[in-house]
Parts: sequence; C-alpha cells; structure tokens
Amino acid sequence: MSYDLAKLPIQSLLRSISEAGVALARLDERIGRSPVGEGFLERAHFLEAHASLWVDGELVHLEDLVLHDALRDIRAPTHELTIARDILKTRRRIAAHPPAWALSAQGLASLRGRAWLAASSGGDEEGVPDGNVEVGGTGAGVGEAEHPDADGLSDAFAAIDAVLARSEAAIEEVKKPGRVKDAPQKDPFVYDLDWDEDERLAEWQAVLARARDLPPVLQAIVALDAWNEIAVLQHAPWLGRLLAASILREGGVTTGGHLAAINLGLKAIPVDRRRHRDRETRLLAIARALTISAETGLKEHDRLVLARQMMMRKLEGRRTSSRLPELVELVMSRPLISAGMVAKTLEVTPQGARRIVQELGLREMTGRGRFRAWGVL
Repeated sequence: MSYDLAKLPIQSLLRSISEAGVALARLDERIGRSPVGEGFLERAHFLEAHASLWVDGELVHLEDLVLHDALRDIRAPTHELTIARDILKTRRRIAAHPPAWALSAQGLASLRGRAWLAASSGGDEEGVPDGNVEVGGTGAGVGEAEHPDADGLSDAFAAIDAVLARSEAAIEEVKKPGRVKDAPQKDPFVYDLDWDEDERLAEWQAVLARARDLPPVLQAIVALDAWNEIAVLQHAPWLGRLLAASILREGGVTTGGHLAAINLGLKAIPVDRRRHRDRETRLLAIARALTISAETGLKEHDRLVLARQMMMRKLEGRRTSSRLPELVELVMSRPLISAGMVAKTLEVTPQGARRIVQELGLREMTGRGRFRAWGVL
C-alpha cells in the first residue's frame, strides 16, 4: 500500500506538534541538568519496554522484566517477557549509538537481526553476532615457541593473532557471491512467506525521505503512523516506535541518550483513536501521546529527585565505607531491586543486602515473604 503525504492535515496538527515539541524539550533539558538524570534514563528503558507490550495487547510484570534483565528470574521466562527483554536491549543499543545510527542501512539491518546484511552492506561494528569470536583461543603457538617472551606478552599477541585470523575468515565468507541469497530462511510455520519485509521497509524509507523537510516532531509522528499502516515487520511492530523516538533524537528534540518514551504516552490514548481509520485522528493521537509522555516524564523526574533527597538525608553521619550511597544509586537506576541484585552489585551477602535495604527504608513492592523486591515507586 502507498502512504500519501500530499494531503497531510498540517493545519489541524500545528498546535499539537508544537505542544509536543515544547514538552519534550523541557523534559530533555531537565534530565540533562539533573542529579538523577542517568538513573531516570535507565528506569525509562524498563518502563518503556513494559509499556510497549501493553500497547501491543500483551502483559508482562515490571518486576519480572527487571529480574530477568539482572538474570535473577524467579520463574521460567514467558514468550512475552522475552520480547520485553528484546525491546529493552534494543532501546539501550539505540541510545548508546550516535543519533543517526538507528535509521542508517547498517543500523536497520542490525536492529532487524540481519547481521549478515549489515556486514555485507558496510561493515557495522555490530555486524558480527556477539560470541562468534573468542578472545584467547588456541591457534597461534608457533611464533610463541620460537620466540619466548620474558615479559609475558606472547600469550596476548597470540590471542590477537587468533582473533585477526578468525575475523579475516569471517570477512571472506561474507564477500562470497550469493551470500545474501544464502541468508537464513524463515520458518513458514512462524512467518507469512508472502510478507515481503524488505519491500515494505523500502516503502517506509521512501516515506521518510519525502518527509525530510517536515519538522522533527511531525516527521516522527508521520513515520510511526506510516510504519503501522504499512506493517513493515510481522513480529516486531514495537521497532517502529523506537525508530520514531530515534527520529526525535536525530532532529535535536531530545539529546544525548534520551529516547522519548512514546509507549508511555500511547498507553493513555484509547485504542480506538490510535487505530482509527481516519489518518488525521491517528496523527493527533500520536501527537497527544508525545505530550503525555513528556508530562509523565517530568512528574516522574521530580518524584525521583524528592525520593533521592529523602534517602540522602539518611546517609548523614554514616561511615565513609558505608555501602548505602551505592544502594541509593542502584535504587535510582531500577524501578525495582531484589536482594540478589543488591548482593551482586554491592558484593555483599543476601543477608547483608536485606539488612542495608531495611536501613535505607525502601518500600517492599511485592507483598511476599520470599523473592521480595523493593523500590521507590
């Protein structure tokens, strides 16, 4: 299907996109100058991943997502929880890269899981899947035997030689003719083989190209609506919302690692407005969601600042070796924490973790006797 930009309801959108841009810029400025800025952004990743599943009609518990990310699961991960973790990791990757990376050819290929395509199209630094190259492998020992190194650097150089050899082999494999055609085939029981994702993605990118002269907020709104209407990816509709947030970042509306929490705003919009047949209604709904997400972020930020001030008061008079300051920073960076997370981060025993949590006076969030979690929510 073709997404037409010729008849955009610009006049009716002007006020909404202006309000959204102002609200997002205000939140971004406050985060950049805040003592809880980094913790706010990390918490936002969790909250946004959780909200993204909600927008798509699925449900995961925020507590399960936090524990799953920390490898402290208390039950077997569900399919929905695995998707939420993928969203969480994807947000972190986009935030860690330059603003233009996510929408580049290499970025899109990597985010779609097409590592082979990313490598063949330009050599993205993440083109090779994690774990394919093992540092310190056995392979180069001849030079080491002939020229023993008294200072112990021979092993290091041998490991580097092994890595270079594997890298060269991987590059040669990628350069072979027919590599793209030999890409992994999709399971017909999981995917609709008539659903041409590459063609749909090219159509969506054409919409982006035509919208380049629009203001960044309107670009993001149009990009998200077009992604939903074209239905680019069968099993990852959430990626379009992350790419829309990346457009805002690339356009300078948000800065640094701040990705707008679009899903938190979309949760507050009735589904019949978000999926309305009339495009103007949908565009206004997305614009309103951006404003709501920024306003929600401002309230959350102010609440975290107040909570941090109250906890810091309890640190007065403590010994310099106290672990409570580290616990405060951990609490600020996660919606919930468990005894296992505290023990691992602060390098204390589980009993010691529960003791210092009680000293800080955190609120118990689960209401259970075992596998408890605390937070400032």
